[in-house]
Amino acid sequence: MNKQSICNTLFMKGKTFVEKIFGAEKGSIVFATPHIILSHDNTSSIFSTFKKMGGTALSNPDALLITLDHNAPPTSSKLANDYQVIRDFVDKFGIKKFHDVGDGICHQLMSYYARPGMIIVGSDSHTSTAGAYNAFAAGIDRTETAGLWKQGETWFRVPESIRITLTGNLQPGVYAKDIALWIIGMIGSSGADYMSIEYHGNGVKSLTISDRMVLANLASEMGAKNAVFPADEVLQNHLGEKVTGTWADENATYLKEITINLGEIFPVVAAPHHVDNVKAVSQVQGTKIQQALIGTCTNGRLQDLREAAAVLKGNKIPKFMQLQVIPASKEIFSQAMKEGLIDIFMEAGANVLASSCGPCLGTGQGIPADGYNIISTANRNFKGRMGNPASSVYLASPATVACSALKGEISDPRGIQADDKFPFHAPQSATVDIKEGDDRFDDGTWNYSDVDNLNTDQMFAGNLTYAVQSSEADKIMPHLFKGFDNSFAERVKSGDIIMAGSNFGCGSSREHPSVGLAFAGIRAVICKSVNRIFYRSSVNQGLPIILVPEAVDAYRQGDKVSINFEKGIVAVGNLEFTFAPLPEKLMEIFDAKGLVNYVKNK
Repeated sequence: MNKQSICNTLFMKGKTFVEKIFGAEKGSIVFATPHIILSHDNTSSIFSTFKKMGGTALSNPDALLITLDHNAPPTSSKLANDYQVIRDFVDKFGIKKFHDVGDGICHQLMSYYARPGMIIVGSDSHTSTAGAYNAFAAGIDRTETAGLWKQGETWFRVPESIRITLTGNLQPGVYAKDIALWIIGMIGSSGADYMSIEYHGNGVKSLTISDRMVLANLASEMGAKNAVFPADEVLQNHLGEKVTGTWADENATYLKEITINLGEIFPVVAAPHHVDNVKAVSQVQGTKIQQALIGTCTNGRLQDLREAAAVLKGNKIPKFMQLQVIPASKEIFSQAMKEGLIDIFMEAGANVLASSCGPCLGTGQGIPADGYNIISTANRNFKGRMGNPASSVYLASPATVACSALKGEISDPRGIQADDKFPFHAPQSATVDIKEGDDRFDDGTWNYSDVDNLNTDQMFAGNLTYAVQSSEADKIMPHLFKGFDNSFAERVKSGDIIMAGSNFGCGSSREHPSVGLAFAGIRAVICKSVNRIFYRSSVNQGLPIILVPEAVDAYRQGDKVSINFEKGIVAVGNLEFTFAPLPEKLMEIFDAKGLVNYVKNK
């Protein structure tokens, strides 16, 4: 190699994982064809949208992965009929990757198919779980999924990246869930908005694939687009095959770099009602609980069940305590039976349920009563997340949940009374409720400027997600913002503007809120920042989301607000604020009243 070549090599700009996957620099817009397109119970709704787009044949049926898991077994005749529509669709189009009721939760089943270097998308916000397999995996909405069925490719904005370096090893009683919550508590629920998270360092080698799936799963709760791990010997041993992956260059450039010594982490929980409300277990130790849940796509794997069973073995949960255990797949359920774990759970007094999502989003068995405190291994604890806004959810590791269930109060899995204090004070989310009589509407503008993290559960309750299809806009309308601002659905009118705070639309990938707001004729949502899946969903529905933080800060209820899309101007009272005019293609989608019409017309 000559001197010039050596110099070029030395000064060559390194690339991050996503820059290599998409073959483009951060900030670029690229079109790509995913290797896997995941959908679940929402497949029935996606099929309806696909037909509205003029779809008659699938672009690539072999890319589709379809599971029945969120409400499995179905909890109403409507859902049962939707399931049959999905089975008929699978049969008609010859879908090979299909998993029926009881097979497991979609993100666990994805582990059968995910491989290094793949591009995976799914109509579920926790599709990021597959990043444990060195794949790029991200959530999208139902409408975009339908478009992919028809066209085969979609657009991606190559994100900025965060490098998280893990060193050392976890102490006894500390688990992957504690790492994930630790990071969320450190950076906040929007701390990785629209970013790719890469996990580096020697500490990664101590994490199993199950551990990595926990961290990749919870990337969604940091606002991230995806999270990814290297295709190392741990993955190779797990797959039982030689793998060749994609990984970042050592000299890649990151927006942010974080180093965490695993040995310094202690057991933590996410306290109600936000995932970033992180506290040491010792700070909430002794809090009475009435219900516990071990399972979900985050912590329902065999390793999780073994950790919980080790705590519960030979013990009984207290009278009136409810403990639900949900293996993440039929395969895991079967292995847990062979190992005697199911016997341990049942002898301890737990209810072992079929593999499904149900209680996590309040659609299946295990909806809590008023005033209940629940400790869960799930991934979200928004108010009303488990089906009852009058309950409170704490998130923790399987061992912490099992210990707490045994004592009827939040307890340290190390069996001690510690004096730990969570060391970070990132801006934490607050739950804002619009009380009766608090009128937030004036002169065509809805004032939610003080509301950060207005999540999709607050906009449209999770337990309605499959009772009402996202294509049924008129049926969505009466439920919009119920439990948050009960006057909204009755008073909203075409041409209204919404002013909102940061991280608007965080939470689930369900598109019902954007469908409902577009149907209501909302002219625009002006906010400080927006969740990336909600942003894509809003574009797909023809609902403009404009990021002008200064305008939100300047707004006072009663100010007249107007917007000029062509010139990129938001007027608040006598003040004007500029934003970059929207790209021509986005304006074409808005003019067409959404992606369905846009694709159909094209």
